[in-house]
Amino acid sequence: MKRLKLGISPCPNDTFIFYGMIHQKVDTKGFQFEVDFLDIQALNNELETLSYDLIKVSYVKALRAANDYHRLRAGGALGIGVGPLLINKGTEFDAQNDKIAIPGKDTTAHFLFNYKYPNSKNKIFASFETIEDLVLEGKVDAGVIIHENRFTYSDKGLSKVVDLGEYWEEQTQGPIPLGAIMLQKKSEISPSDMDEIIVSSIKYAYAHQSEALEYCRKYAQEMDEKVMQQHIDLYVNEYSLDIGRAGEKAILTMSHLLV
Repeated sequence: MKRLKLGISPCPNDTFIFYGMIHQKVDTKGFQFEVDFLDIQALNNELETLSYDLIKVSYVKALRAANDYHRLRAGGALGIGVGPLLINKGTEFDAQNDKIAIPGKDTTAHFLFNYKYPNSKNKIFASFETIEDLVLEGKVDAGVIIHENRFTYSDKGLSKVVDLGEYWEEQTQGPIPLGAIMLQKKSEISPSDMDEIIVSSIKYAYAHQSEALEYCRKYAQEMDEKVMQQHIDLYVNEYSLDIGRAGEKAILTMSHLLV
């Protein structure tokens, strides 16, 4: 079998989507996938090294990488109500002066924060899983959270300042482009064949949920079972199978704003 290197995050939506193809549960058209799990900023950095045939990255990064990659229609993360949240300890937010933790420089979360607060300058970049603690410990005044943290922040006594995804949806009337699956142009598989494999993998996971969830659990970093299921339900959706016309329009809007 021919081998393809795959880079994704350990988040449940990625492990759920790619479980079937990683484990040869579906027709992979003669290819075997060697997978590495990295956080989203690390994946964004790896895009430039051309180390992976297939890689999940932030849409902000994907839109700047047209030369070496095909952007696939399946497997990514778009949706309504899936965006990053700006949180703090319940104090009044001062965009000009508050110190804000952002989960990576090249992330969609950073793009959406800048879209809402273009004049905010006092920012630091940190791994997404550390941001709640940075706020709680007073090391920053506020933080932008992503992934499963949107389900846990209130249990820790933190408050939502604004839903950055909701703001995007109100302004653009479209879904939020969060993460894209990129295929190197020099890979031996066509984009359409790769999309077909990913769609088959998603359908397999839905048809064999207990099996797929067991795999997700291995990489879910001690995540509560309910939170893990909420994560999958939110981020694996109709746009995971195909970005569709609404997704195409949202991606075009984002690309125009990046210019």
